[in-house]
Amino acid sequence: MELEKSERPWGRYEVLQESATHKVKCIWVSPGKRLSYQRHQKRAEHWFIVQGTALVTIDGVDKTLGAGSQVDFAIGVLHRIANIGEDEVIFVEVQTGTYFGEDDIERVEDDFGR
Repeated sequence: MELEKSERPWGRYEVLQESATHKVKCIWVSPGKRLSYQRHQKRAEHWFIVQGTALVTIDGVDKTLGAGSQVDFAIGVLHRIANIGEDEVIFVEVQTGTYFGEDDIERVEDDFGR
C-alpha cells in the first residue's frame, strides 16, 4: 500500500508510517504560509522541527521554534504552525490516539476558507 501524499495551499505533507495506534508525517510549510488554527478530538501530536523558523501557537500563546525544537499537543489543544522565515519549514509530526483521519480537524481559523 502506498502511503498518502498531499499538496495543500500552505505546502505539502507525506505520511511516513501508519498503524492502528499512530501516524507519522513529514510536513513542509512554504515561507509566509500557515496551517489552520485547529484541534483534534481523537489524537495528540508531537512536532519536531527539522528546518526553518516557525511560529507555533498553542492555546493562544505564540512560541518561535527553530531546527531541533519540539512541542507536544494533547487532545483538544488548539494549535497552529506558521513559517516566519525565508526557507521552508520542515517538521515531523507524530500522531497518537484512536483515530487519524483528516476529518478529525476542527478548524477555528483558516487563511484558506476551509
